[in-house]
Amino acid sequence: MGHQFSFHAPNGGGDFLALRKNRTGRTEIVYDDGVARRIVWRVDATAVNEARLSDALRVAVGALRVVPALYDELKKRAIPVERVAG
Repeated sequence: MGHQFSFHAPNGGGDFLALRKNRTGRTEIVYDDGVARRIVWRVDATAVNEARLSDALRVAVGALRVVPALYDELKKRAIPVERVAG
């Protein structure tokens, strides 16, 4: 069974987190609040596997404040990211 790469907030909010590949094949994390905010981070995929990323996104999207929770989860797992949009 594969890993889930997109997550919606379980509390009925519009928050959404997902993993995607950009045009050059690099991994990115996308956050959208469903109203006005969209943020994209580039992931240094050479240091991280997708299962760890998926776990971090799953935990973060369940929090009330998704973006701060995402930063905390990425820091716990030593996953380096670079904000590229938003």
